[in-house]
Amino acid sequence: MDFSFTPAQEDFRAEVRAWLEANRPAADIGDWPSLREWHRTLHDGGWAAIAWPREYGGRGAALADQIIFNQELARLGLPIGCNPLGIIMAGPALIQWGTDEQKRRFIPPILSGDEIWCEGLSEPGTGSDLAAIETRATADGEFLIVNGHKVWTTLAHRADYCQLFVRINPAAPRHRGLGCVLVDMHSAGVTVRPLRQMSGDSEFNEIFFDDVRVPRANLLGPADGGWAVLMSTLMHERIGIGETIGGVDRTLADLVELARIEAPDGSRMKNDPAVRNQLAQFAIEAAARRYNGMRSLTRRLKGQPPGPEASVSKLVATELTQRMVRAAATMIGLYTVLDAGSPFAPDGDWARRILRAESLTIAGGTSAVQRNMIGERMLGLPRN
Repeated sequence: MDFSFTPAQEDFRAEVRAWLEANRPAADIGDWPSLREWHRTLHDGGWAAIAWPREYGGRGAALADQIIFNQELARLGLPIGCNPLGIIMAGPALIQWGTDEQKRRFIPPILSGDEIWCEGLSEPGTGSDLAAIETRATADGEFLIVNGHKVWTTLAHRADYCQLFVRINPAAPRHRGLGCVLVDMHSAGVTVRPLRQMSGDSEFNEIFFDDVRVPRANLLGPADGGWAVLMSTLMHERIGIGETIGGVDRTLADLVELARIEAPDGSRMKNDPAVRNQLAQFAIEAAARRYNGMRSLTRRLKGQPPGPEASVSKLVATELTQRMVRAAATMIGLYTVLDAGSPFAPDGDWARRILRAESLTIAGGTSAVQRNMIGERMLGLPRN
């Protein structure tokens, strides 16, 4: 089987590469204002989500073109913008499940970055068992009244809207009583508390919902059908982490450059056979991850949403990245613990990357959850 892109697709890659090289920020994107400015640059250039339908601001481009664009972003170490969960999760969910009115209202500001989105999934008492969600939404005329508590919610402190999964029918079996509601994060009764991570960042948050009134028109998908919306949203998230956010290829390229650096004594780690073997193994696994991504692409080209193969992409990308940053720590030694910008700190902000790599093995479902998904849905093993 030939996995090469077509000549026309390679021409498109050249167009993408030229635009990114000409428009990339002059300095690293290190704060929220610069990230929002980069998102505006992408949107103004028509690159924010090129595979989305034209009527909602996308280009209607082929999925293969979107993957090429993501690859070129990763090659330069550039983020997809300031609204990653809107682009990767909420937007695709709205395109698949939303009413025409919901699509017209929410998709354009997601694309432009004017409205930032987060995802209301995990809860303190349920962890990765999303079927055990206890946050409730009770009917009150034309409104739903939401009460509950979510945790580990990425970008909630920046968000304008939350794609929130709630229990609408407590009497129904746990997979059938769920709903998905689109909650204005500026509503009365919404409280966000950032959580400080070991990397020093505070991108994760707790959210408390106390009698929050949500219009019934903001129910996404069928009532009591939230589990299907949840599963499709998670598949998009796992594909996004595995193919876009995880940054496998960029981490590998940086690790190779690290091995080429000349030490004060004139030695280079690339000349160590053990280091060379380790880098070769990482390269093999990175290539295998890319080829596995072709499964998802094939499925999506047939008009189907991402399936359980998304768990493979997510599992491999996050665990491979974790092992690569640990290899960097071994190569650098004690200098690894120095923060970027400190005297003698190595290039690449490896200390922060090492700490942050842990979080990606939890986001989108833990590695244990992904292995269960792969075993049950791809290999046909008995349920755990």
